[in-house]
Amino acid sequence: MSESNNPLSANFRIGFLGAGQLARMSALQAFRYGIQVGVFSDRPENEPVQFMTPYSSTGSFDSVDDMAVFAAKTNVLTLENEFISSDILQAVQDQSGVPIWPSPSSFSLIENKLVEKQTFENAGIPVTPYALIESEEDLQAFGERHGWPYLLKSSKGGYDGYGNETVDNAEEARQSFKNLGGTDGHDIIAEAFVDFTHELAVQVARNETGTQVYPCCQTVQQDHICVAVLSPAPVDPEIQNKAQQLAVQATEAIDGKGIFAYEFFLKKDGSLLLNESAPRPHNSGHYTIEGAVTSQFENHMRAVLGLPLGSTSLRAPAVAMINLLGTDRRDAQVDFVLNALEASDGHLHVYGKLDSRPGRKMGHYTLLGDNLDATYEKAGKLTAPIRI
Repeated sequence: MSESNNPLSANFRIGFLGAGQLARMSALQAFRYGIQVGVFSDRPENEPVQFMTPYSSTGSFDSVDDMAVFAAKTNVLTLENEFISSDILQAVQDQSGVPIWPSPSSFSLIENKLVEKQTFENAGIPVTPYALIESEEDLQAFGERHGWPYLLKSSKGGYDGYGNETVDNAEEARQSFKNLGGTDGHDIIAEAFVDFTHELAVQVARNETGTQVYPCCQTVQQDHICVAVLSPAPVDPEIQNKAQQLAVQATEAIDGKGIFAYEFFLKKDGSLLLNESAPRPHNSGHYTIEGAVTSQFENHMRAVLGLPLGSTSLRAPAVAMINLLGTDRRDAQVDFVLNALEASDGHLHVYGKLDSRPGRKMGHYTLLGDNLDATYEKAGKLTAPIRI
């Protein structure tokens, strides 16, 4: 690869480990800066970023050699997902000599749900009650201590409800423990159900030039899938500020460089619990593309390239984002979208996935307005007829 160290050189190339919509939306910002984009996919089918660049490779996230060969054709690497181990990332960095941001050492502190909980707990950040499950006795003991039902989670690789199971009794817990791979040696953790009023999220961009924190937003969940995001979150400003402070504290705890997202539970007593983190752009921050002065994707690029970070202020008093989930099992296409496109300050994003299936994240729609409730209601009505 070119010897240029200037991230705004036409010969500079950023590489993405992962080729889905998060890398695609980040890549669009890299293209704005006139730099090249490479992508490494672990899947046989074409993914959203692979249609955008000729610098595409396919291999295994378990293969240091595969990724090191790809890395050698780039100037810097960044992550789109958490499916690679920190040990492998470190080996890729050592073998190729190409820096990876977030760094393997930062990633090692949050790479699975057990380590993540321990890292933030050790940093003094309140987390959801949890325990490592190693036996049937542990399953019963957690239920007795924290109550039924509770959640069992695979410590690595779960998302959008995958890798998570709700258990109502000891028999269900035993079956779910087996389903999730606990009997095959995979680390499984139990998490207590939290009696919360809101699910909140905050994104943080950080590098050697400073830190920028996004407004606290609310995520709306159905069946463990985020279906909408509202910003700013309709909660007391003191709670918004506390969530932002905890998010910055969490990023500092792992010495993070890049973009990071944090999900919180707001309890009825007004306290916050950190639920999960992500060392990458996050679905909860998609609204920032039009809703903030600098989107999470642009600040992702700025952060990993060592550039000054941009303002995270909102562009409107209210921003609502609706996830467009697959409605049909078919070749992907978007139907009945005209009303949404005609709306003033409404913005459609389609991710370029080739196949749709019910519940799959296929795109999103963002609407800006003056009143949060009215904007959210309007966005819901505009997107309700859409089939994809």
